[in-house]
Amino acid sequence: MKIIGITLGDQSGVGPEITDAALGNFVNPEGVHFQILGKRLENVTLGQPTLETAQAALDALEEGAQKLKTGEIDAIVTGPVAKEALHELGFNFPGQTEFFADRLACDNHAMCLTGATLTVALVTIHVPLAQVPVLLSTPEIVRVGKLLAQFCLQRGIEIPRIAVCGLNPHAGENGAFGHEDIEIVAPAVTRLNQEFPVAEFSGPHSADTVFGQAVKGEYDAVLCMYHDQGLIPLKLLDFDTGVNTTLGLQRPRTSPDHGTAFGIAGKGTASSSSMEHAIKLACDLVL
Repeated sequence: MKIIGITLGDQSGVGPEITDAALGNFVNPEGVHFQILGKRLENVTLGQPTLETAQAALDALEEGAQKLKTGEIDAIVTGPVAKEALHELGFNFPGQTEFFADRLACDNHAMCLTGATLTVALVTIHVPLAQVPVLLSTPEIVRVGKLLAQFCLQRGIEIPRIAVCGLNPHAGENGAFGHEDIEIVAPAVTRLNQEFPVAEFSGPHSADTVFGQAVKGEYDAVLCMYHDQGLIPLKLLDFDTGVNTTLGLQRPRTSPDHGTAFGIAGKGTASSSSMEHAIKLACDLVL
């Protein structure tokens, strides 16, 4: 029996309602059991996060990380949290991706989002845009590219076709708009093809065209240089089906691709679709 843990996120947001709805709509695959992690709070004021709701969310994350580490659960699906409130409690991570990497002592991880039409992975994540060119390096692009290719293989794609985005407009246009694509990104594409021959890497591609090509089926995934480069097209096209997953962990972690949505909590308008897809991906990855 495979056990998948689920956290409710910040319970003053939409996490509890989308979790309940998703589990009500979801047909359990044979051999899978779901376990809600953490304590469900009473008398929560929807739309108004507090230190109590943040603490409950953090306690559930800590429980989930510990159970992943010991193997008590085989995967985890995490509900949306309020990072500002968590930071008040001493949560010193940019997001849940970095939290799980720390707790599971994983120094080779990356953020990936996958939906009905697009799959993207990010070389840099939660950093100021001005720092991206400084943080980019050929080895880092190679590292994340390999994780993305492994994820595609795990999902049954025999020879993953991965498009590597350029950093600058038009992928630098042969140095006219910066030299990072010539000096950093292009060598990474060469190394990826040499070191991971079971996948096909191409690029650097211009970001203003490559996502349309991926949607048409020319590529199985897109490797992006920074957060918004990948998440804007993903959330535009796949907001209701998008799933955030942390690549490289010893056991799968998935999450809906949206936030706490405090403004609509309890109004019956929150879609559980992304949570359902997050649960399904977790099931697929453990079966």
